[in-house]
Amino acid sequence: MLSVKTLNKISSRGLELFSRDDYEIASELSNPDAILVRSYNMLDMDLNKNLKAIARAGAGVNNIPIDRCTEKGIVVFNTPGANANAVKELVLTSLFLSSRKIYSGITWAKTLKGKGSEVAKLVEKGKSQFVGPEIKGKKLGVIGLGAIGVLVANDACALGMDVIGYDPFISIDSAWELESSVEKAASLDYLFSTCDYITIHVPFNDKTDCMINKDKFGIMKKGVKLLNFARGGLVADKDLLEAIKDGIVSCYVTDFPKEELLGNDNIITIPHLGASTPESEENCAIMAASQLREFLEKGNIKNSVNFPDCDLHMADNRIIVAHDNVPNMFGQITSLLAQNGLNIGDMLSKHRNKIGYTILNLEETISQDIISRLKAIQGIRMVRVI
Repeated sequence: MLSVKTLNKISSRGLELFSRDDYEIASELSNPDAILVRSYNMLDMDLNKNLKAIARAGAGVNNIPIDRCTEKGIVVFNTPGANANAVKELVLTSLFLSSRKIYSGITWAKTLKGKGSEVAKLVEKGKSQFVGPEIKGKKLGVIGLGAIGVLVANDACALGMDVIGYDPFISIDSAWELESSVEKAASLDYLFSTCDYITIHVPFNDKTDCMINKDKFGIMKKGVKLLNFARGGLVADKDLLEAIKDGIVSCYVTDFPKEELLGNDNIITIPHLGASTPESEENCAIMAASQLREFLEKGNIKNSVNFPDCDLHMADNRIIVAHDNVPNMFGQITSLLAQNGLNIGDMLSKHRNKIGYTILNLEETISQDIISRLKAIQGIRMVRVI
């Protein structure tokens, strides 16, 4: 029986995929085969020896100790695109919020409570302070053309905006899905200097930390609207506040409130609602659970953040091996099998950076002794028979 531990509340639609006699799923398991998690902080968590995989029901994995998992041969999955539509809808909402001063107008209207028959006149007199431009015909810069960025760009085109996209690492699938009218930005500086609105959709890492900073604000058009529904750390807050003070940024909308951003009339802070829809939570849970099952039952990998994608048709006798991506590693594995009379019917071996992953379909059953000898090879991180 395989066991799956949940560290957060996971949609029942996802958990239903484990409702079989050969799975145990609970929040209180001491030695699980796999973990399902959303936002729970695992960075200082002990990783039990039996742990084979972790699936994050969401895109961001900064709450998971990726390096430690890779060292131990633990595959970490995420669910890119499962919450894309939910985030896209909030980004589109924020385009209007940043332009039409809707939020401040609603807030002001609430102050008219108790004015009785004067309300109508006060509304007509006061509404001029909330005038804002339409987005049609304005230029939107989309930084990052992954699952969310492509949806935002395409829908912004449908709303009549002129869209410029920037992503030097765009995938073939994303490129196919992108509207042909989206202009390709030759550089980030070109996007910054020409756009009326800018929305960020890139992962947070060492290279993107504070990528929107004083230098970039200095290039932007005066009065630009900036949207951040990716990660708070992508924008240098101190530089942002200076840019607002100088009139460079007229409105900043973010899904990541911080103390220093609250109470500023030019900043709209949304309490991390990007993926907070029942549809998104279900999609993420189903996708995470499906990927875990495929790995636990067949050894196939899809949407891992630390291992290469691998998919090989199932056979009666299969072993999977996680290993260092170094010369002669694959040769050592196959030689050991051949020396012990094991014939390989089919195989697939891929690598991602310094880690390699190999699936072997054997024509004979492998013994525990050979498994132990495989594990003893220097650079082998994990061996499992399926």
